[in-house]
Amino acid sequence: MIPGAGGVAWYWHRVSPLLREAGHEAIAVDLPGDDPAAGLPEYARIVESAIDAERHRDVVLVAMSLGGFTAPLVARASTAIVFVNAMIPCPGETAGDWWANTGATEARTKAAKDGGYSAEFDLETYFLHDVPPDIVAAGEPHQRSEADVAFGSPCGFATWPAAPVKIVAGHDDRFFPVEFQQRIARERLDVTADVLPGGHLIALAQPEPLARYLLSAA
Repeated sequence: MIPGAGGVAWYWHRVSPLLREAGHEAIAVDLPGDDPAAGLPEYARIVESAIDAERHRDVVLVAMSLGGFTAPLVARASTAIVFVNAMIPCPGETAGDWWANTGATEARTKAAKDGGYSAEFDLETYFLHDVPPDIVAAGEPHQRSEADVAFGSPCGFATWPAAPVKIVAGHDDRFFPVEFQQRIARERLDVTADVLPGGHLIALAQPEPLARYLLSAA
């Protein structure tokens, strides 16, 4: 399971136990998001090193937000891919260019106007609005900023693998609004996004529905 910006494995801590209770191994990968010398190739190597080719035969690769740019670089090691409120790249695209290429900022601004909340980005409005306060407090020591290098690293893959791809869009995601995610899923992968309850940090806000969905993909 690949986290988003910052690379903090803790993000998955409410989902991982549910997967393990169902009999699966759940590996949340910690990435050096704040390391100015580590970009997508380094992230991919770390994820690949967590996959034991002998033990892990049926691997579902789960990618959250910025983690979508790491997923295709290690997709050959998986039997299925699940994007969760994720940035879906085109071959060779950088995460920095993705915003303009997809119209993500315009979609976010429009959704804010339609929804009656501020279009000015802040963590509370866009990331934490549906996360329980105790989880928000517990997460504070784990947070770290994402270094710029990851946004400038080209996503160096040529074509998508044959592994089936599923896409989860949070119904209440204010950062990547659900209609925007549905459009990008169609345009880039010709996949219909499945909508689940929860905002951008869906694994923290709605771990049970997300875990059930991931188990259906296993």
